[in-house]
Amino acid sequence: MPRCRAPGRPLHSWVMKSMLLAGLVAALLGSATRARAEEIYELKKSDVKATVGAKATTSLTIAAKSGWHVNEEAPLSLKLQPDPGITIDKAKLGRADLAQSTKDLARFDVAFTGTEPGKKTINGEASFVMCQASTCKPVKEKVALAVEVVAPAKKK
Repeated sequence: MPRCRAPGRPLHSWVMKSMLLAGLVAALLGSATRARAEEIYELKKSDVKATVGAKATTSLTIAAKSGWHVNEEAPLSLKLQPDPGITIDKAKLGRADLAQSTKDLARFDVAFTGTEPGKKTINGEASFVMCQASTCKPVKEKVALAVEVVAPAKKK
């Protein structure tokens, strides 16, 4: 019967080294995946200042890079969860809600109203598919849209 550890060495030492190696490999693969994502698309967010009680819009643009394109047939969505003090018109946006859509980009405009002043965030998750001639990659990415809500100007 083959041995899985060196004679005289405790089993836990071998297991610990294996776990350490597995963790290192996972970390390296994770950073490689992130690097590849940065090479095929970019998420562009708008900085917005809004007034309490007034409708405003912020946007998220998915822009293709390096010969990739946004798949025009695959599902595309943006699920939103605003901070307290922000109300949004729609919690889930889909392909029909796109403000702009081409092979190179897809843009969601997110309508919101600030109910209290302060720096706020509209958190979300974008789901889309990026393609090249011979391959496609589904993407899910967390996003944070920063907005600043200010009190209305006082009338004199």
